[in-house]
Amino acid sequence: MADVRMAAARSVGRRRGRLLARIRGNWQLYLILSVPIAFFVIFHYLPMYGAQIAFREFIAIKGIWGSPWVGVDQFLKFFRSYQFTRVVGNTAGIAVYTLVAGFPIPIILALLINNSEAPRFKKTAQMVTYAPHFISTVVMVGLLLQFLSPRYGAVNALIKALGFEPVHFMGEAGMFWSVYVWSGIWQEAGWGTIIFLAALAGIDPTLHEAAIVDGASKLQRTWRIDVPGILPTAVVLLILRMGQLMNVGFEKALLMQNPLNLQASEIIQTFVYKIGIESNLPAYSYSSAIGLFNSVINFALIITVNEIAKRVSNTSLW
Repeated sequence: MADVRMAAARSVGRRRGRLLARIRGNWQLYLILSVPIAFFVIFHYLPMYGAQIAFREFIAIKGIWGSPWVGVDQFLKFFRSYQFTRVVGNTAGIAVYTLVAGFPIPIILALLINNSEAPRFKKTAQMVTYAPHFISTVVMVGLLLQFLSPRYGAVNALIKALGFEPVHFMGEAGMFWSVYVWSGIWQEAGWGTIIFLAALAGIDPTLHEAAIVDGASKLQRTWRIDVPGILPTAVVLLILRMGQLMNVGFEKALLMQNPLNLQASEIIQTFVYKIGIESNLPAYSYSSAIGLFNSVINFALIITVNEIAKRVSNTSLW
């Protein structure tokens, strides 16, 4: 028995020695790796300590540990609130609308740019579609308000020139989702093509050459070679997008909000901001519970979609 224990101890010692030798031999790589690890620990894991106030009735003078424990009361308060259906419905509606309308467009745009045979047109198209990404959210919302103004906006000027009545886009709750989603697509579609263009560049050109010899048209080559070639990339990006599905852009939604469209523009992030920071009597525990609820939904979505993708396409994040 003693011999077995000594052999096990020697085996553990040898493994530790090999590990230390590997670290000493590649210390530069481990040093570089330590920076992102430290970033995630400091800014993503340590703040989780504060998430417990979602389960407490937070009192500032008593601190987090001194505040009374209330369990899931804050969550139940939100579920029973008359605003629950509206806030969660708006968040989910905008998120799904953005996903359905916005996810395929960068793929289509990348396929069109990739199939262009005019290099100058290809570069111009990329530059024009990338440019809106570099406009800040504040400036972009300002542009939206100017273009969509019922008095002097260019869009309404065109509508009036065609003989129709001007539309108060930002004053009608029913228009908010579409304005929010399509302006976001305009801003980010070009930027989203970068990864798909990179994936298309990685496709073996001999596949296209063989298809041309066989008489395949450009459309057939796109459908049979390009689309399957970028499908794993699209699946991975879709899974990543699902993990952030309920994180609808807070800044943009808040800037676009006004009393006339509040019925459709109040989302979880803006609601949390108003009750947790903007309010005269901030409800930190209540707002933390709502934020945690939103994070749990995102976590459940990414787990579910990852498992579905693994079974359907054999592509997944883990």
